[in-house]
Amino acid sequence: MAVPNKLLLGLFVCLLGTTALATPRSPRLGSATQMCNLQRLTASQPSERYEYEGGTIELWNVYEDQFQCVGVEPNRKTIRPNSLSLPSFHPYPRLVFIEQGQGIIGVHFPGCAETYDTGVQQGQGQGPRRMREGGQFGQNDSHQKLHRFYPGDIIAIPAGAVSWTYNDGNQDVVAVAMRDLNNPANQLDMQPRPFYLAGGSASQGSSPFAQGRKGQGQSPFDIQNIFSGFDTELLAEAFNSDPQIVRAMQESRNRGLIVRVQQPMQFITPEEQQQFRQPRQQQQRPGGGWLNGIEETICSEKILYNLDSQREADISSRQAGKLNYVNQHKMPILAYLDLSAEKGYLQPNALLSPHWPMNNHVVVYVLNGDARVQTVSNNGQTVLDQQVNRGDIFVVPQFFATTARAGQSGFEWVAFKTSRSPMKSPVAGYTSVFRAMPLDVITNAYQISPSQAQCLKTNREAESILFSPQLMSPRS
Repeated sequence: MAVPNKLLLGLFVCLLGTTALATPRSPRLGSATQMCNLQRLTASQPSERYEYEGGTIELWNVYEDQFQCVGVEPNRKTIRPNSLSLPSFHPYPRLVFIEQGQGIIGVHFPGCAETYDTGVQQGQGQGPRRMREGGQFGQNDSHQKLHRFYPGDIIAIPAGAVSWTYNDGNQDVVAVAMRDLNNPANQLDMQPRPFYLAGGSASQGSSPFAQGRKGQGQSPFDIQNIFSGFDTELLAEAFNSDPQIVRAMQESRNRGLIVRVQQPMQFITPEEQQQFRQPRQQQQRPGGGWLNGIEETICSEKILYNLDSQREADISSRQAGKLNYVNQHKMPILAYLDLSAEKGYLQPNALLSPHWPMNNHVVVYVLNGDARVQTVSNNGQTVLDQQVNRGDIFVVPQFFATTARAGQSGFEWVAFKTSRSPMKSPVAGYTSVFRAMPLDVITNAYQISPSQAQCLKTNREAESILFSPQLMSPRS
């Protein structure tokens, strides 16, 4: 029996090693020589705003110490009806939260199949909705799957994937995004570097920090698309196309990065119930039988998850509020990105348990209401004590303890997290570290009576993370 046990032990060690190699590194605080100044955190609004014909892009000052240290860049994009946010890619992954509106997003991966085709003849009454309303498509077209999004959706976009967004609704689309600059996928530097495939623009808007960006005098949106830097004849040969067409690709015409569409765009989306080619997960094996999902690749990964679902709330209390999480288990593509998110709501005057994030930084965007937020560093210093309001963003660094009390209108937020499976450690409630400690440890640590220590352990034993507003009766 000794030999099988050794084999099992060896197999277990091998599996641990394989898991360690497969786990993404998360050097979230930069190089060892970088000293992060986290002695003062603050909630802030966007510092730069860029106006384009189809919408706006608002940026927070990425060169603030708090954003530099956690390695993220938040931004907010507004896309007007019948407008297109032009195709682009980034060297780092992004999470996008849809605050308002609905529309269509394309996230395209190299080498993935074109599973939607407009070139199949339709029987009467069977064509896609857009074909019936807008007439026949001018040209046959095949493309990768598109995704319709709604308010409350979180969208995961991997590094290097080309994405674009089209607003086909009647109200503005407002999307808040977090770019994870310090993700291992980004092998460049901590500068925000969007790469656009179309358009381009000089600054058109207010950017009070543009001249003070640690020596960076140029705005991040004084850019041209990547084709503008190539030789026209070389590109024409690469596309086997007329140089005049290539010149049109290279010119930005100063339209900006979000443009109005002259005619409503026509394409096939999943809601039209016409998928003319089988997606990979539905194809048959060569020898017969259907694929079982093991063969799925990033091409067929789910990239959207709705955080407004009451049915899928992870924590829900009528007196305190609710929390919805999305991590790698609910949306497996987040394992590649090493990111996750949560959406929470506190009832008026309710309290978020004091806790610290164990394996991630947290970037919080305030959706509605207000709250008093406090954050404390390792030396017991209060580094954030502020009333936060709609549109504010604030940062909670890894291991910094934090809490929040909602105002009279409640408090609603979305939080972006720099881990695929984030963990938090609350200090109160039935899942807290105080509940896990022996009574004598608490008694002697704080020099209080056993009954007082018992009070600390059990006074919130019916609640976890979200606490209802109530007056506590001290036990003697």
